[in-house]
Amino acid sequence: MPLYQDHRSHLNTIIKAALEAADPSRAVKKFLSREDVREAKRVFIVGAGKAGLAMGEAVMEIVGEKFEGGVVSVSSVETLRRSVSAVQTSEVLKTSEVFFVIGGHPKPTEGSIEAGKAIAELLKDTREDDVVIAVISGGGSALMELPGERMTLDDLRELTELMLKSGAPIQEFNCVRKHLSRIKGGGLAKMAYPAKVIALILSDVIGDPLDVIASGPTVGDSTTVEEAKEILRKRNAPKKFEAMLHETLKPNDKVFARVENRLVGTNQLAREAAARAARELGFEAVVSERVIEGEARECAREVIREIKEIGEIKERALIYGGEATVTVKGNGIGGRKQEFVLSAAIEMKGWEKEKILVASFGTDGVDGMTASAGAFATSETMATAVQKKIDPNISLENNDSHTFFKAVDQLIETGATGTNVNDVVIALIYPHKT
Repeated sequence: MPLYQDHRSHLNTIIKAALEAADPSRAVKKFLSREDVREAKRVFIVGAGKAGLAMGEAVMEIVGEKFEGGVVSVSSVETLRRSVSAVQTSEVLKTSEVFFVIGGHPKPTEGSIEAGKAIAELLKDTREDDVVIAVISGGGSALMELPGERMTLDDLRELTELMLKSGAPIQEFNCVRKHLSRIKGGGLAKMAYPAKVIALILSDVIGDPLDVIASGPTVGDSTTVEEAKEILRKRNAPKKFEAMLHETLKPNDKVFARVENRLVGTNQLAREAAARAARELGFEAVVSERVIEGEARECAREVIREIKEIGEIKERALIYGGEATVTVKGNGIGGRKQEFVLSAAIEMKGWEKEKILVASFGTDGVDGMTASAGAFATSETMATAVQKKIDPNISLENNDSHTFFKAVDQLIETGATGTNVNDVVIALIYPHKT
C-alpha cells in the first residue's frame, strides 16, 4: 500500500514514466525506417519544435548516406543542455550538415525567422525523387516562422504576447498564426513540393488535430481569413493585423498528394504510462476522460469537485491531460500549470485531515516564463502558507503562482526535457490511515 509520507517519491516516479513515454527519439525510430527512403535520391530534414534536436538526430541515424542536408529550429535551452559543442552566444549549431537553429519560445525571435528562411532556401530546388522528412513538435509555431511581407518581427511578437495574455485556446491562436505565415498552414509542404514529404509529428494538442500542432506546416488548412479576423476582434487585437492576413492552402491542394503525416507521440501515451506507473506503486489508477482546457483556475476547481465526489477512500490515482489557459491580469510570475495547482490548493482549504496530492506539469519541462515544469499541492499546503504568512488568494489574483510555490517548496523541476506532448495533471488520493 502506498504511504502518504512518500507522496513526493510517488509523484517523481509517475512523472518520470510519463516523460519516458514521450521520448522523441524512440518515437521517430518506431515510425520511420530505411524502407521509407529506399527509392529516394536525396533526403532532407527540416522542422521545428522542442523535440526537434532528438527527432532530427534520430532521422539522421536512420537515413544514413542519402542525407543531403537539413534545418531544424529548436529552443535554446534544449540545445545548450544537450550539445557540448553549443555555446551561449551561438545562434546555429551545425551537426553533420544539419543546422539546428535556435529559435524563440513562447515568442518568436530573429532565429525563428532565420530558420524559416533557411528551410525555404534548402527546399527551393527539390525534385520528385527527393524525400523531405519534417520533424514537427510542440513549440514549432514560435520556433519556425516566415511571416508575410507586411508583417515584421516586432508585429509578430506583439500579437503573440497579446494572444498569450488573452487566454486564447491554442486552436484560436494557431488559426491566426497560419493566416499570417508563409510556412504554416501547409506552407512547408508547398516549399517541399514536388518532393515526397514524410512528416513525423509529436503532438502537444489534446485530440491530436494535425492542422493545429505547430500550426500545421504540412497539413491543409480548413480555417479561413474571416475566421482569423473574428478571433482577432474577439481578442481585441489592433486593426492593423487584419490587413496582414492571407488565405492558406486548403486540404484539396495538389501539394498534399505527396505528403504523409505520421503521428508519432501523444499526450494519451504519456497519460497511460503515468497510470501504469501509479498501478505499480499500488494505486488504483484511472486515465480520466476529462480534458483540461479553459481557464486554469476553473479547471482546477472542476478536478477538486470530482475528487470530492469520490465515495470510498482508497489508494487512487487520477490522470488527466490537456492545456489550460490563463487570462493574465496581474504582474506576478507563473504559468498555467502552477496557476492550476494554486487554485486547487485554495479549493482544498480545510482538508488538512485528508491525504491528497494534486500536481500539474508540462512535459516540455517549462511553465510560462519560468524554469519550472509546474507544481504540486497537498491538502496541507494551505496550512503551510499560513505558517509562512503567504496569502494564496492574493498570489492567484496577481498571477503570481511561481512565487507562492517557491515559498512553500512545491515546485516541479525537471529541466528542459527535449520533448513536448502537452500537460499532465495527477491527483493522488491516499486513505486517512496512511
